[in-house]
Amino acid sequence: MATETTATTLSGSASAQTFTLKSRELGGQLTQKQYASGMGFNGENQSPQLYWENAPKETQSFAVTVYDLDAPTGSGFWHWVVFNIPQNIHELASGAGDPDKHLLPPGAIQSNTDIGAPGYIGAAPNEGPAHRYLITVYALSKKLDLDKNVTPAFVGFNMHFATLAKASLVVYGQKQD
Repeated sequence: MATETTATTLSGSASAQTFTLKSRELGGQLTQKQYASGMGFNGENQSPQLYWENAPKETQSFAVTVYDLDAPTGSGFWHWVVFNIPQNIHELASGAGDPDKHLLPPGAIQSNTDIGAPGYIGAAPNEGPAHRYLITVYALSKKLDLDKNVTPAFVGFNMHFATLAKASLVVYGQKQD
């Protein structure tokens, strides 16, 4: 089992506990599970196991995103966008990003990624320095009135106005020979 990775961001007041995102699966690097299965990679194309603690009590839903900060696109690359995770859910299982497995809780919506389809798409970094993958959970003040066909940017725009707190992990991935 990989070393547990934790990252935090403060939520609200100084007396509030820290909203924290963790993973029992990720250390500081992506595992073979999170890489693409194709495009020169032999990964498993599985979204990582994630869990979070100490969300603001006003939270009505959660969203999770996985974003490659270093993709050679000029605008990064969205690998996973899932929103309307019920407020009583605080963990996503490994592989929950596969729409065919039905591992997400009822009501959660996976919207399109940057390949134009919903669900998790594994990392496929180009040769060169390691890419930074930003994994973020958002505590939202409401459910988003959106469907799975929206773009990641439009989900982000809507989350901006509903975010109570967010917590992130940064993990690295690099093309292996």
